[in-house]
Amino acid sequence: MIAGVPARDATSQSMRLRRWFNLSPLSCRSLPMPATQTDAERELARLLVDSLNLEDVADESIDPDAPLFNAGLGLDSIDALELALAISKRYGFQLRSDNDENRRIFASLRALSAHVEQHKRA
Repeated sequence: MIAGVPARDATSQSMRLRRWFNLSPLSCRSLPMPATQTDAERELARLLVDSLNLEDVADESIDPDAPLFNAGLGLDSIDALELALAISKRYGFQLRSDNDENRRIFASLRALSAHVEQHKRA
C-alpha cells in the first residue's frame, strides 16, 4: 500500500504514470540509482555547496561519482580556486594550482574526498 492507496490502485497509478512519460516498466527499473555518499564525502559536499554558494544544489544530492566540472555539477576554474581555498582552511593543507594531478583530484566528489582524506591534518 502506498500512502493509503490500495496496492491494486497504486499499480494502476504507476502504469498510468509510465504511459504518461512514455516509459516501459523495464526502462523504469534500469534507471541508475545515484551512489551513496560516505561521511567524508557528505562533509566535503557541504563545504562545496557552502563555499561556492550553490543555493540551488542540496549537498546530499551531489552524486559522488559524477564529474564536478562541465557536464556534471558545472563548476568552472574560479570555483576550483575557491574550493581549494576552502579545503585549505578547513583541512590544513594546500591544493596547488600547478599540480599535474589536479584533473584526477577534482574529477569527482569521491576523488576529491579521497585526496582530502589522504592529506588532511588531524
